[in-house]
Amino acid sequence: MNIAPVSAEDVELAVDLAVYRLRKAELDAWDYRAGTLKWTCWETVEHIADDLFAYAVQMGPRHPPINGHVPFVCEPRRSGGPASTVFAEREAGPEGLLQVLEASAALLAAMVRTMPPEVRAHHVMGLSDPEGFAAMGVVEILVHTHDLAEGLGLEWDPPAELCARVLARLFPDAPTDTEPWPTLLWATGRGTLPGRARLTRWRWHAAPADER
Repeated sequence: MNIAPVSAEDVELAVDLAVYRLRKAELDAWDYRAGTLKWTCWETVEHIADDLFAYAVQMGPRHPPINGHVPFVCEPRRSGGPASTVFAEREAGPEGLLQVLEASAALLAAMVRTMPPEVRAHHVMGLSDPEGFAAMGVVEILVHTHDLAEGLGLEWDPPAELCARVLARLFPDAPTDTEPWPTLLWATGRGTLPGRARLTRWRWHAAPADER
């Protein structure tokens, strides 16, 4: 089956769906734990926004770094919390938090849309191209919204086609005879598949297929 590459439009679709769902959360639920994570739901949204920001700016310099990250300060606000560059003002409430998420996603989508496909930049799981950064951003949104949905008591079932595209780009060893969303959860250590135990260690492949 011929699967289309991951695009800037996929980043926009993923964040639009996530924000629509997260707006349904109870206002007092944002300090609950996000599923099996040790972070609160608020911290988890900040983590997603931070990852999207980091993926975007990694491609930003005229000569993108290939051996390390662009050196923004990245640190946790509490012991055990996620290390981040991007934080949302608590006074802005959940709507402000979701605006921060949307803004980071827009930045990544814009960079993916404008960067030449031959651009390469460092990621710890492989030297990546714009499509790879788009795919990683989509996975961050999809699987962490799953964590958030568990913590906030929401339903979350993203489109199969979107899941299939990021699986094809980042998880070449994932099974192709199972439904894409459960397979993505399995590939990121969040579920089981028939005949396959839950993964305790996992990774994706950021580099293009012909450069791994």
